[in-house]
Amino acid sequence: MIIEPVLLGQLAVLGLCTGFLAGLLGIGGGMIMVPFLTWMLGQRGVSPDLAVKMAIATSMATIIFTSVSSVRAHHKKNAVRWDLVKGLAPGIVMGSLIGSLGIFAVVKGTSLALFFAAFVSFSATQMFLDKKPAPTRQMPGFAGQLGAGGFIGLLSGLVGAGGGFISVPFMTWCNVAIHNAVATSAALGFPIALANVAGYIASGQTVQNLPEYSFGYLWLPALVVIALCSVTMAPVGASTAHKLPVKQLKRVFASILYVLAAYMLFKGLSG
Repeated sequence: MIIEPVLLGQLAVLGLCTGFLAGLLGIGGGMIMVPFLTWMLGQRGVSPDLAVKMAIATSMATIIFTSVSSVRAHHKKNAVRWDLVKGLAPGIVMGSLIGSLGIFAVVKGTSLALFFAAFVSFSATQMFLDKKPAPTRQMPGFAGQLGAGGFIGLLSGLVGAGGGFISVPFMTWCNVAIHNAVATSAALGFPIALANVAGYIASGQTVQNLPEYSFGYLWLPALVVIALCSVTMAPVGASTAHKLPVKQLKRVFASILYVLAAYMLFKGLSG
């Protein structure tokens, strides 16, 4: 696979940044990757509608690798709540497959861009507000975790994110300690990504006008380069998360998200 030098450099920087953020904040990096991949694909003549879908699918695929690297670092610090992973994962898989095999295939990419912009704006606002949960609130039982997992998986598949922007606020809302929530979110990224990617590959087999080196909706050059770079940085981010004031970092990151949301809003409206 031959990749032009400029594209290689762009993808490498994107992978390093998203890998670090995945470990630091418990996110899959999709909030950063999707706008940039949409732009890169558009620069190579891919239609806006298809570019958005491929960016979302490729972003999700990189999370398979980032999640494994990040969760290993968190697990070494005994931060992952594996009981919550077991409770949320079944619903996540079901929700992911419904989204990637069904909804994703029929909804226009420009509509997904608008949905992405709205979702990212909401997530950024939640970061800024940093509301504290009621002290008596706890994680729900099996049925509640199944339903919450289904919602997390479905929404993640539609925006190409690892679920951290939903699962971390949800768990902290239920009085799970923030570092445990971030670590557990990293672990949940794996079943989210695996189930969604299977759906993207299957639903993209009949799509026309895909760019070179595509596999379903996946853009393989971006997947390979970003995955390699992000895996090296995810443990660094995870280690840093236990040393820095995450609250302040989230507010800075939220500001960046507003800019990216504005770009995706523009793509959705112009498409």
